[in-house]
Amino acid sequence: MKILWITSVYPSDEKPDLGVFHETQVQALIRLGVEVTVICPVPHHPTLIRYVKKQYRANRRIPLTYLRKGVTVYRPSYLALPGQLRWAQPDKRIAASILKTMSDYEIEPDLIHAHFAMPSGGAARIVAEQTKLPWILTLHGSDVNIYPNYSAGAKKVFKQAVLAANQVLAVGESLKIRAKELTDRNSMVLPIGVDLTRFQPTDEAKSQIRRRLQLPEEKKIVVFIGRLTQAKGVFELAHSLQWLSNDVAILFVGDGPAKDKLRQHAEFNRRLFLTGQVENERVKDYLFASDVFALPSYSEGMPTVVIEALALKVPVISTAVGSVPELFGEHRQLLIETKSVSSLVNRINDVLNRNLFTTQVQQELYENIQKNFHVDHNAVLLKAVYQRTIESIYSTI
Repeated sequence: MKILWITSVYPSDEKPDLGVFHETQVQALIRLGVEVTVICPVPHHPTLIRYVKKQYRANRRIPLTYLRKGVTVYRPSYLALPGQLRWAQPDKRIAASILKTMSDYEIEPDLIHAHFAMPSGGAARIVAEQTKLPWILTLHGSDVNIYPNYSAGAKKVFKQAVLAANQVLAVGESLKIRAKELTDRNSMVLPIGVDLTRFQPTDEAKSQIRRRLQLPEEKKIVVFIGRLTQAKGVFELAHSLQWLSNDVAILFVGDGPAKDKLRQHAEFNRRLFLTGQVENERVKDYLFASDVFALPSYSEGMPTVVIEALALKVPVISTAVGSVPELFGEHRQLLIETKSVSSLVNRINDVLNRNLFTTQVQQELYENIQKNFHVDHNAVLLKAVYQRTIESIYSTI
């Protein structure tokens, strides 16, 4: 079985942490004997914009074609402008770059699997029409909750992609419900799994891990891991320090546009720390080193880092957004409201001082994760979806 995986992000040697969840699922499929090729179209910006924007210059350092862990990854370029998803969809230009790559390298898959309705799904719809190939679309979060609200054109492309796919998958129940409201089409819930074998208990003491990571050993540490943006609730988390006892510190692991403003807090407060971006392999170390993980986002899809924290039995404080309630199951009352510093402060105190996450609660959350979000289990389900889709299409020919 040959699958063409279309996505806007995928890891490389230069950026090994970009879109790691894609690679995790692809590797699980390969272990099942599925042959996967990845096309990851990248925006090509006018010269002046590339000069001004550091991240666009960095994109040029990644090879246009490379082999990673047995998977060939193609990165054809398409002309784009920053923020264009708000006002003009690049689906036709992305589709043209994919079709050219398929022709140039004689890529002949049995099925296309596109990730995110916009922009990859919009492009995959066109590619599937021209190649007469069946295709599957996975909805991840922002493509359902954010992008369709940008403009009438964005909503149109979203609906076209969802309605055209032979099968639609959603990584969480909330996304399935929202997609149904927007398009009147049903989808199947199938999360992108996590390699839970990497998230096992360690014999190393917390104090030893903190010394190795150069973190304060005497503090109670609340850690945030992710992209540093306002929408992730990082400023509410930083402000919560004003109402927390002096033995509590907050650690931000990651990079993003909010980093400089957060650094201003750190300069005047020895209880706030920023590590910058770390390798994905080191995420578990920061979870082990901390007393609680916090993700006070305004919106989410199915956040991988919450799955990882619960798999390590680390107490999690999160807002009740996206598919997070599904991760908590019958313990979803532990989730908090968005944009509320007071809710954060109260919940942090509950966890650190009142043993809110008992051993039984942590074990039940752990069992839910192991049962429903292991990458190998979900890869078996995904391969079956591929097989059914291919057979249903070709049986009618």
